[in-house]
Amino acid sequence: MRKLGLLFLFSNVIWLAACGGSGGSSSSTVTSVNVSCSPSTVGSGGTSQCSATVSGTGSFNSTVTWSTSAGSITTSGVLTAPTVTAMTTVTVTATSAQNTSVSGTASVIVNPTTSGSNVAPIIVDAGPQNIGSVNVAYVTVTVCVPGTNNCQNIDHVQVDTGSEGLRLLSSASGGELTLPLTQETVGSNPVDECLVFADGYVWGGVYTATVTVSSETASNVPIHVLIPATSSPGVPTTCSNQNPSGGAGNEGGSVTSFGANGLIGVGVFQNDCGGYCESQGASCNGTSGAPCVYYQCPSSGCTATNLPVAQQVPNPVTLFATDNNGVLIQLPSVGDGGQSDVAGSLIFGIGTQSNNSLSLAANVYFVPDDTNNSGDIITVYNGQSYPSSFLDSGSNGLFFLDTSTTGIPTCTGFTGSSDWYCPTTSPDTLSVTNQGQGNSGPVGNPIQVSFSIENAGTLFNTNNTAFSTLGGPNTGAFDFGLPFFYGKYVFTAIDLQSVSGCGTNCTGPFFAY
Repeated sequence: MRKLGLLFLFSNVIWLAACGGSGGSSSSTVTSVNVSCSPSTVGSGGTSQCSATVSGTGSFNSTVTWSTSAGSITTSGVLTAPTVTAMTTVTVTATSAQNTSVSGTASVIVNPTTSGSNVAPIIVDAGPQNIGSVNVAYVTVTVCVPGTNNCQNIDHVQVDTGSEGLRLLSSASGGELTLPLTQETVGSNPVDECLVFADGYVWGGVYTATVTVSSETASNVPIHVLIPATSSPGVPTTCSNQNPSGGAGNEGGSVTSFGANGLIGVGVFQNDCGGYCESQGASCNGTSGAPCVYYQCPSSGCTATNLPVAQQVPNPVTLFATDNNGVLIQLPSVGDGGQSDVAGSLIFGIGTQSNNSLSLAANVYFVPDDTNNSGDIITVYNGQSYPSSFLDSGSNGLFFLDTSTTGIPTCTGFTGSSDWYCPTTSPDTLSVTNQGQGNSGPVGNPIQVSFSIENAGTLFNTNNTAFSTLGGPNTGAFDFGLPFFYGKYVFTAIDLQSVSGCGTNCTGPFFAY
């Protein structure tokens, strides 16, 4: 906190004492007190810095006294929130020292400390091996050889609501996984998978493991092991040719390129491919009737294959005995300029326990499961509709539109600068509406939401790893990445799974926040 303000107030008090007055002479008047607190959402026992702006006429006294409806607050406006068991609104009041009939208030939302058998701690930090990650939420996952106590804890596994399935880097790729897992087969041929992301692809074998996160366990789960051994089959050209325009290619070759020791996809679908890969789908580069996702890999080489859903990589949440209809991500607010690191919770289930009630969210946004916009919401900006928008904790920024549409320039002067926005006025606040949709069109009402973008070059020039205002271009859609999750309860409900709390016949897929 800057000390200049305290010095000013101190010298003002000396001046008042020297003059023998209280600052409340008839020549001065206090007219209002405006209060703000940052962050405006904290956890139990968390802190928030509150500030007061006093307005008036003449040589009025700008000092205030602080009070709070719960918790405690210092003379300099630092609120220490109370310990709560349910979300609580605390009112902070600043009262004019000159005229005690004039005051202002601000509200701080206090979230309960989340605990339970369905809760796993998540952390936003610089990543495994301190690789310099920003806005990546990590959790620890335990994997075991099925039916044994031969297990490993894999830390810094990215939490991703934009995909499905557990994917781990093996030690051959610089990751942690060394377990002797059994590979899935088609006939007698090992099964590998090519999964394409927005910024590259990953390749590796499909193996079976027992997966535990917190106290939730799924047995005999197909998982994707990225480059499981130095002798693993090379990437087929039908996979590498799917690298997106400007993509990084194979991101599963190292922890640095992948940004994590693994990824746990807890998105809105039950599998990463489903019926499309089981019995239908586009032909793989004209060489097979199956799509270029799953491959059988005899010693003669890998070819695309259809694969039963039971052998495909699933959303592991669906295989938990309970709390298996979705997830809730809870992260505290992050103010402008960012924060060094952030701790939050990955909570399994929706409406299954007292800590995952859908009432924590203000609105539900249904998404389609069988159209070109599967899993997407509708975002409207400046009167233009973008029906391919989505919420994705696996994206480390707010990625939307382009400079010609928004007027926000991209950055210059550092590697990858064109991937980020550097607004002339920072922060630059934008307002959009978000709306759910079904297979036949819009569902529910459009709800306004605002967010801000700061100069990415300035943000990156700090030692912080969590930024709520980091953004870049994504032509034609809004990708509400991890920055959007800060200070919210964000639910991801899995397709065909029943959820209580949003009316009759309420099933996923949907998001809620």
